[in-house]
Amino acid sequence: MTADAVAWILLLAVAAYACGGGVDYGAGFWDLFAGGAERGERPRRLIDHAMAPVWETNNVWLVFVLILMWTGFPVLFEAVFSAMWLPLALAAVGLVLRGAGFALRKPTRRLARRRIYGAAFAVCSLLTPFFLGAAAGGVASGRAAPGVTASAEVWANATSVVAGLLAIAATAFLGAVFLTADARRFGERDLVIYFRLRAWCSLVAVGVLALIGLSVTRKHTTYVYHGLTHGFGLLLVLLSIAAAAATALLIGTHAPGWARYTSVASVALVIAAWGIAQRPYLVPTSLTVQQAAGATKPLQWLMLVTAIALVLVGPALVLLYRLDTHGMLEAQTDADVERGAAQGQR
Repeated sequence: MTADAVAWILLLAVAAYACGGGVDYGAGFWDLFAGGAERGERPRRLIDHAMAPVWETNNVWLVFVLILMWTGFPVLFEAVFSAMWLPLALAAVGLVLRGAGFALRKPTRRLARRRIYGAAFAVCSLLTPFFLGAAAGGVASGRAAPGVTASAEVWANATSVVAGLLAIAATAFLGAVFLTADARRFGERDLVIYFRLRAWCSLVAVGVLALIGLSVTRKHTTYVYHGLTHGFGLLLVLLSIAAAAATALLIGTHAPGWARYTSVASVALVIAAWGIAQRPYLVPTSLTVQQAAGATKPLQWLMLVTAIALVLVGPALVLLYRLDTHGMLEAQTDADVERGAAQGQR
């Protein structure tokens, strides 16, 4: 029972990172395709303004996922990181370069360097979710079983490639929805239309890739396919489709802020359906939750730490997200920096 509870916590943490971090990756995706310096100036300015208060916070979920895997399911951790060390290493490098690019782009004065940092941020915002999605596809297809030797086949197969592309499309969808709401909040009507169109287009891409993914899963991952098309897994998939449809309608209204919640729900429900489809396996069909679980005491401590984090950290994260989405957190501008420097010299 303890191992099952920690497995559900792990799934929730994965969903939280996919949604929270996915919004940031999606913003970087649209930064990449915003156009040249003049054409893309205003969309990029909105992206910087929207991401600045919370982009580092979303990585908390990734750290939590790694701790849960390492401590709670050491056999799973060893199997995944042994079989797919290359895509995970590339994702880690992309994560670092992406953060450095975003942090250094704004204060840099020279245009050439700003372009380099901006390119690092934008390109890695596309590559990082692809490699993470490819790794997830390797797990779902059962190729990351214990004892499997690392090879391209483990993570460069059809299931992994589609999963990586679906991760990119889903993050682009989340980013466009949130940026539509931010543009409305800042009174940028033309940018509302700009990001609304991109949200609709990315939602179509998600739908197409999801259908392709089901076809590929049916052929290569029959166990997960059965779980997604029957019972509670199917119900969650249908609820996700309904949430995505609601999002498409809401971003076309004068209150696109509500679309944030439905878009997050659509992604979270798909991840929940994936977890349901795999049970009782962590790696279908070779590694169950009980086989991958560590000793009972560490699992109990993990549950205790999670409960403490919910009490101490959870409210702070909720408050941070709420303040940000309601426009009550403003990033420091160049004028603020110059004003502070002038005051310090007095």
